[in-house]
Amino acid sequence: MTKKETMTATTNQELAELLLKTRETFRTERFSAAGARAKDPSAPKKLRRTIARVLTEQSSRS
Repeated sequence: MTKKETMTATTNQELAELLLKTRETFRTERFSAAGARAKDPSAPKKLRRTIARVLTEQSSRS
């Protein structure tokens, strides 16, 4: 659900929920990776990009 086509098709409420979930996942991923080797080292980068896409879509709507 990170592509632009799917971002534009969602409602404002869904975007807000996606932003909260993604930020929480990013937070847990960041702190869990601090002590041990991460399973997917590129996961934080993907999550940051998703957060940026959601914020960009929200700002373009207002």
